[in-house]
Amino acid sequence: MSTILIFGAGKSATFLIDYLADSCVGGGRQLLVADLDPTLAASKLQGRMNTQAVAVKLEEQDSRRKLIDQADVVISMLPAGLHPVVAADCLKLGKHFFTASYESEALRGMRLDIEAKGLLFLNECGLDPGIDHMSALKIIHEAKAKGEVIRSFTSYCGGLLAPQSEDNPWKYKFTWNPRNVVLAGQGTSKYLDHGEIKIVPYHQLFKRVETVNFPDLGEFDGYPNRDSLSYQHIYGLEGVATLLRGTLRRAGFCKAWDVLVQLGLTDDSSQLQLPAGSTYRQFVNTFLPWSDDFSVEEKLSELIPDLDFSTFEKLQWLGLFESNPLPVTEGSPAQLLQAILEEQWALQPTDRDLIVMQHQFEIQTQTGIKKIISSLVDIGQDAVYTAMAKNVGLPLAMAVDLFLKGEFSLRGLQLPVVPELYLPILKALEKEGIRFEERVVN
Repeated sequence: MSTILIFGAGKSATFLIDYLADSCVGGGRQLLVADLDPTLAASKLQGRMNTQAVAVKLEEQDSRRKLIDQADVVISMLPAGLHPVVAADCLKLGKHFFTASYESEALRGMRLDIEAKGLLFLNECGLDPGIDHMSALKIIHEAKAKGEVIRSFTSYCGGLLAPQSEDNPWKYKFTWNPRNVVLAGQGTSKYLDHGEIKIVPYHQLFKRVETVNFPDLGEFDGYPNRDSLSYQHIYGLEGVATLLRGTLRRAGFCKAWDVLVQLGLTDDSSQLQLPAGSTYRQFVNTFLPWSDDFSVEEKLSELIPDLDFSTFEKLQWLGLFESNPLPVTEGSPAQLLQAILEEQWALQPTDRDLIVMQHQFEIQTQTGIKKIISSLVDIGQDAVYTAMAKNVGLPLAMAVDLFLKGEFSLRGLQLPVVPELYLPILKALEKEGIRFEERVVN
């Protein structure tokens, strides 16, 4: 009997656990779900046959390895910093390892040993990264097989709210790690535009926005991710003229978020200790010059000359000009802002989220340039069975399922960027309603 071990039973693991737990019902497999809170794991398993919730002390090597030693395949749904720890245990004990997270330098350092032991360590098999790789490379490889050349490739992805749940001016709530949202884009973004390398520093990022349109959904802001250039090699696009990967938010979001950036509210490099009882308004005023004559709103308007009504409305809706006490008064500005947003952008039980992804290609064919737009739209059921959890968890679950069925012969440190891996996963995803609509545009 094959044993699957999942570390982590959080929000993003819901569909992953369901899919693999269901695969155990017929026998031949068992599933262990390990979490700091075993009652949470048990609630996800719902008593299904051949499944078990177990407690784990992640900081204790013996606790981790005792569980890993029972497994054939280990899945890490833990914070990214813990993946190398679990992966190192898997390598020592000779267990296959799967994650939805980015392949790290620590994992790359294990490459030779992974290959020597004949193990499969598959990373980046979630939504972004994951479905983005698989869906894009299917088109890229099909074009190359015809002798065609990719001239331009742009790709955007976003986790947002379904239209029926857009009940605030930002049209946004947290469906993923709040800290990652608050710190998004920090550093330098790099991409190719018509053969030229473009650099966008953080303080300019949310001004460098492209409009991305989805039929029936309208317009979105798309801003560049940190490093698009590395995907030239991963995607085999060394000769491409334009290459950009970006993030999607609803139209108008980026202009309002840029105000928070310009103020310094997203800074995570310094620490604040505000007086007990400090208010939202005082927090904002901390980042504005002193004045005996002008209000916080007036000082903000002077600092941000293009502050329009729509942008001001978004800031006002967050309560930033109110005298409500801050949830926390100590931490970095980004941590204080995160605490505010976690209250204001909390997903309500009946809210439905939205996943949108779009690839835009310009392909040189024998008859000229062909433009292809490939789009994914998926709406969640509620605040538990979210589209985010579905699109992150199912590709990973399906990869493990296919691996245990003997569908993959590949071993070593891998990403889902080769047909042997991505074709059967994409086919399985389509059966679950996760499919791309392709259209050729003039």
